[in-house]
Amino acid sequence: MNTKPLDMTTIPTETLIGPDKVMDVRPIPCSVKHGLIIRTWLELPVADHFILLNDHDPVPLQYQFAAQWPGAFSWEHLLKGPNEFRVRITKLKPLTTPLSEVPSCCGGH
Repeated sequence: MNTKPLDMTTIPTETLIGPDKVMDVRPIPCSVKHGLIIRTWLELPVADHFILLNDHDPVPLQYQFAAQWPGAFSWEHLLKGPNEFRVRITKLKPLTTPLSEVPSCCGGH
């Protein structure tokens, strides 16, 4: 059994988003989930988006976006539970946050 921790920097983000622009993070371990979502968003071209599919409302992630990148994103709930949540996250302006500074923990969600 492989007990090596998952390294979010080795997962190509383009393979995480399907042709329907949905990024299904339900099977991704919590320890790397936020980091992957943020990295995927950081790598988007301005005005592009993806739809985050999760098993809980990603409110803590929305707060993290608001604290770190105010005015740089839009957050639109498309579906709110009870077992599936979909949020369209759009990049509104270019950023300079290095990927090495992207947090990876999701605070227990």
